Amino acid sequence: MSALHPAKSAPQPVVLEGRFVRLEPLAQKHAADIFAISTMPGGPERYRWLFSTAPETLAEVEQRIADAVWGENRYVAVVDQASGKVVGQQGWMRIRPEHGSIEIGGVYWGLPMAKTPLATEALYLFARHAFDDLGYRRFEWKCNDRNEPSKAAATRFGFQYEGLFRQDMILKGESRDTAWFSMIDKDWPGLRAEYERWLSPDNFDAEGVQKTRLNTRS
Repeated sequence: MSALHPAKSAPQPVVLEGRFVRLEPLAQKHAADIFAISTMPGGPERYRWLFSTAPETLAEVEQRIADAVWGENRYVAVVDQASGKVVGQQGWMRIRPEHGSIEIGGVYWGLPMAKTPLATEALYLFARHAFDDLGYRRFEWKCNDRNEPSKAAATRFGFQYEGLFRQDMILKGESRDTAWFSMIDKDWPGLRAEYERWLSPDNFDAEGVQKTRLNTRS
């Protein structure tokens, strides 16, 4: 059974370093790269299930970043270590340190992250920071129930399905049922070991292709 304790604090604006990605507090210096990945072919479609829509101008991205102060929700840029370019963004949401519970949300992983280890490491860095550094007991993932890729990703990452909030909200003129997933502190040691095994350089060939799959269900 999980210990009954609050988390140490809400996430602070720190940089989280990985082998494939670096997570930095979202800032204006990231705007041009975010606009580029949001407007490249296939980029706007990846906003289908998000609260926001695809930006039409760089100024719109800059305004969104200005509005996204480090407050109720806290956003980071996902920077590709190899290129130095921003390839996505994600955020801390439903931050409840008094209950030891926090959510990853506002996730926009651009096409340059698709089918690469970058997304897996970006998720791992958030989970590790939440559980190991900040002492959270619960790490949440929520999505539109019609968003099959998001539900599949949650399962692959080791989140457990908890249930469906029917007619949870009206979003972009449509009724949304929200699927809830979580991992908790007792799950984390096994998941952390599997993430670290999978992300190890030994698990990738010279072309960067994985040798074995991530197995969070064993």
